[in-house]
Amino acid sequence: MSARVGLSSVTRRVAFAPIIGRNQIALRTVIPKRGVQIQSLPSSASEEILNAQRLKRPSSPHFTIYQPQLTWLSSIANRATGGALSALLYGFSLAYLVAPGTFDSVHIVEFVAGLPDYVKYNGKLILAAPFTFHFWNGLRHLSWDTGKFLSLKGAYRAGYAVLGATAVSTVALVLM
Repeated sequence: MSARVGLSSVTRRVAFAPIIGRNQIALRTVIPKRGVQIQSLPSSASEEILNAQRLKRPSSPHFTIYQPQLTWLSSIANRATGGALSALLYGFSLAYLVAPGTFDSVHIVEFVAGLPDYVKYNGKLILAAPFTFHFWNGLRHLSWDTGKFLSLKGAYRAGYAVLGATAVSTVALVLM
């Protein structure tokens, strides 16, 4: 007869397991398990719960908690001026396609010549300011693409240069 000498597999597992593992086994038996209840909801109810959770989320980042900075203000202004100039160009182009006799150069020059001077200067200002800002800020972005003015100090210097160049060139275009 042969007798088996040694530890059983369960005893061997517990004896040779690391101390951390033994403590986890002991903790599992001491800590009570939490019961989870699941219930089915119709799709409309789950959507209502999701919308209620979304309303409680913070909206971040928000303009009211940040101090306005030249870099993001100029970025927003660049997009707005680009959109406005594009809308003006496409609007005039479509108007010219629809009624070429009405929107040709002769009629536009005659119409503008009949306007009072203050309307002409205000019209020039309204057209020149976004055009010059978008032009100079576009050059600023091209300089960023080449790797220049990428530091915070350089970005602010370029931003103030854009504002100065915009002011000077706007006045020059209005007085032409």
